[in-house]
Amino acid sequence: MDLISDIPAIYWIILAGAAATYATRFGGYLVVSRFENIPPRINAALDAVPAAVLTTLVAPALLSLGWAEAVTLCLAGVVALRFSLSVTLVAGGAAIILLRALSG
Repeated sequence: MDLISDIPAIYWIILAGAAATYATRFGGYLVVSRFENIPPRINAALDAVPAAVLTTLVAPALLSLGWAEAVTLCLAGVVALRFSLSVTLVAGGAAIILLRALSG
């Protein structure tokens, strides 16, 4: 028996994803640490990364899923502007449960 071939592919995918994530985080740290002062344009670009990542996660769901999911995402976005993350999660969870129950 070969140990490597006995491990399911999903575990190799998870390990490869973890290694890629670590490499990009460490590589980014090395690049940024070379600057004595981070230029304002680079700082602005780094500040925009979380919003860009969130958009790439939310936009496909908003466009490809049903109306209940689209309404829930919009509601969660509005709630997130005013309340904490825990309130947003509870409101989003309650909304999707209610709207899916109403839709069938």
